[in-house]
Amino acid sequence: MYMRIRHGMMVTLMLSVFLLSQNAICEEKPLWEVGAGLAFLHMPDYRGSDEKRFLLLPYPYLVYRGDILKVERERISGRIFKTDRLLLDFSLFGNVPVDSSKNTARSGMPDLDPTFEIGPSLNITLLKNRQDHYKLSLALPVRAVFSTNLSSLRHEGWVFSPRLIFEISDLIPDSGFNLGISAGPMFAEGAYNRYYYSVEPVYATATRPSYDAGSGYSGSTLTIGLNKEFRQLIFNAFVSVDFLQGAVIEDSPLVKTKYSVMSGFTVSWIFLKSAKLVTTER
Repeated sequence: MYMRIRHGMMVTLMLSVFLLSQNAICEEKPLWEVGAGLAFLHMPDYRGSDEKRFLLLPYPYLVYRGDILKVERERISGRIFKTDRLLLDFSLFGNVPVDSSKNTARSGMPDLDPTFEIGPSLNITLLKNRQDHYKLSLALPVRAVFSTNLSSLRHEGWVFSPRLIFEISDLIPDSGFNLGISAGPMFAEGAYNRYYYSVEPVYATATRPSYDAGSGYSGSTLTIGLNKEFRQLIFNAFVSVDFLQGAVIEDSPLVKTKYSVMSGFTVSWIFLKSAKLVTTER
């Protein structure tokens, strides 16, 4: 039960990274919406793991489109500063826990608690057409990472994950399908990489030598997401690939593959919404 609770909490946070193509055209939307959703995910235990799992998890669907605070599509952000081309906000992200007894590479090692990340992000619009049919932007998020077992909280370092994001609204004319593509590197502090990839001498074996992970370039990620709204339902699908070639942690005995693939599909049902409408930019 405890593991299911932790999985549900972190999946609610992490889905925002993959649901890219949500809001690309200015239009009127309800100030708030309430609903529920179901996520089907196929994912590795961690980046670099060759062992995967299937997750089928419910999650709450909450949207609030305020001037400062926004809760949209499982993303929580607070607007700090905004111009036509620049947006400075903060956001949350998370990763699910790992039971080491169910992962061959980590067998005998401590479990990995779920982590969440929080920090500011500078978002720069590089290019868009007048009809906002497509947009190219650069996101520069810096986040502090924390792990938790729900009774304590530990700081696990910092990550910097710049992303180039290309969005197309109404991919096929009048179809309502929106496409998003995101790509970029990840740079992590040593504390973060040690949490996931270090092997202390006490846990070393003949096939798993001790290893001390360092800081620096920690791989790159490519994500493709597709979105469709139909009446009170919202459908999302995504595929995300992590590439670890050349990363500072690629020689860790816990890295069993140089690329990791995560995919998923979500369905959200909106059953309650505000009568008040606000202008929002997709």
